[in-house]
Amino acid sequence: MLNVLKKIITGKTVAPGSPANPDQRSHIAACVLLLETAHIDNDCTQEEMTHLVKTLAVKFSLSPDHAEELVSIADQARREAVDLWQFTNHLNQHCTPAEKTAIMEDIWRIIHIDGRLEQHEDHFSHKIANLLRLSHQQLIDAKLKARQQLQGCPATAATSNTPQ
Repeated sequence: MLNVLKKIITGKTVAPGSPANPDQRSHIAACVLLLETAHIDNDCTQEEMTHLVKTLAVKFSLSPDHAEELVSIADQARREAVDLWQFTNHLNQHCTPAEKTAIMEDIWRIIHIDGRLEQHEDHFSHKIANLLRLSHQQLIDAKLKARQQLQGCPATAATSNTPQ
C-alpha cells in the first residue's frame, strides 16, 4: 500500500486495476490538510496527532497501521508542496460539498483539541474554507459542530463522521 500511495503522490502512473484511485488521492489530500492544521501553530502535539490518526482510521475505514502510513505519505507530500491548492483542488473535483464540510469539521476539531483558538489558526481555517469553496455559513456550522463534538465526548469526536 505504501508504494502505491507514493506513486499517487509523485504522479507516477500505476498499473490498471491497481488500488490507486481518486478516493485514495482524496484521502492523501484530506490528510495533508489535517497535518497542516496540526502544524499551523508550530506545535504539533501528541494529542493532535493521536486525534488525527484516529480520525483518519474512522473516516476512511483504515487500520491504525494504514492510518499511520497515510500520515507518513501525506506528511512527505505536505513538505514537498509549494502550497495547498493542489490538494484542495483535488478535493473540489472529487468530493461533495458535504464531504468537504466534514473535512472542515475535522480541521476544526484539531484546532480546538487543545482548548484554545489562536488567531493564525482561525485565519488558516478561513483560508482552507475558501480554497474548498465553502461558504462562511458552512465554515461556521463546521466550527460549531466540531466544538460540540469535542465538548460532548472527546473519545468519540473522531468517530462522528461517516467514512467517505
